[in-house]
Amino acid sequence: MKVRLNKYRIKSGKTERVDEWMEFLNQNMDKVLLILKNENLHIETMFREKSDEGEYLYWYAVQGESEPDATLTEDEITKKNEIIKKHMEYWEECIDQEYQATPIVTDVVMVPENIEKNMV
Repeated sequence: MKVRLNKYRIKSGKTERVDEWMEFLNQNMDKVLLILKNENLHIETMFREKSDEGEYLYWYAVQGESEPDATLTEDEITKKNEIIKKHMEYWEECIDQEYQATPIVTDVVMVPENIEKNMV
């Protein structure tokens, strides 16, 4: 099981677009979950921090070790690709690519065995 947390800086003046982005993901959760299923991601969570230094998104993910799920239907693939395209448009517009993304080291993962065995 892979557990990741990364920090990304949001470009100045993009707060409202990030609001739209998060709303887009929430409104299309059924399609977003297809992507997670396909990539063997069990949990993906986005947090936002606003401080005097700027605005940041934190990306938390729990991913299984097994191969991605390749059983999507043609319709599911189309929906998945539409979501990824829009998601990447928001990413390019809102995430500051000049800021070095900060990977945050995982020291301890606490997951009960009965849950973990269903995640790997």
